[in-house]
Amino acid sequence: METRTVPVKNEEAWQDEITEEIESMGETQLTGVSDKPSEPVKSSAEDLKAVTGQAALEEGVDRASEKPAIQETEPVLRRAELTRNTKETRIKLSLNLDGSGKSNINTGIGFFDHMLEGFAKHGFFDLETTINGDLNVDGHHTVEDCGIVLGNAIKEACGDKKGIKRYGSMILPMDDVLVLCAVDLCGRPYLAFDAEFPTERIGYLDTELIREFFYAVSYSAMMNLHIRVLSGCNSHHIAEAMFKAFAKALDQATQFDDRISDVLSTKGAL
Repeated sequence: METRTVPVKNEEAWQDEITEEIESMGETQLTGVSDKPSEPVKSSAEDLKAVTGQAALEEGVDRASEKPAIQETEPVLRRAELTRNTKETRIKLSLNLDGSGKSNINTGIGFFDHMLEGFAKHGFFDLETTINGDLNVDGHHTVEDCGIVLGNAIKEACGDKKGIKRYGSMILPMDDVLVLCAVDLCGRPYLAFDAEFPTERIGYLDTELIREFFYAVSYSAMMNLHIRVLSGCNSHHIAEAMFKAFAKALDQATQFDDRISDVLSTKGAL
């Protein structure tokens, strides 16, 4: 039998042959030969994307997740602090329309303090006032001037009245008494007061001064204010129902309504 000798390629020959094949396929580099399949070389575009992406990450920038900054607006503070001094009265008063019903009242007239405390509580207003009046004369100046200052505080705290409901009303019962109160923060002063008190005084408050108080409030606040007693005969109940009904109506009128972007008027101003 004839025996033929087959030449065996050494490792260097195999590597040269593989190199030629790779170069013929368009590859430009050979890092070595191994049993694992070689990884494809990244294109220049992929390299650029990887570099810029890495740079962005290093700078802490991720454009895909960027969100517009949210601007926080400060809440509107509807408060007023007023001082009024005359030869007849010295008054200091603070009002917060967006309060919780807290009050600290000292007018020198017990029943009048009680009425103002009820106004604050049922309207969810924070109200503080100290009044030094000429009570040695009577209670007229104290009650009327308190109405003037409270009305001015309401007007100041309401500001430009943008977004508020403007109107408010309440029919409020208190035992034998039923009182209607309606408010329009229109910028025009007017009081309609339809009530009679069976007694001349409630405690140390002359009942005729209750109308003077609401008159002063309506004209200082530049509001329409209607108060009418629909039924009842107890003076204490009539007065207390008036102050509470006024509080509820004013609270409603000063509330914001999302549907109102400006002032609630065809004139564009209140």
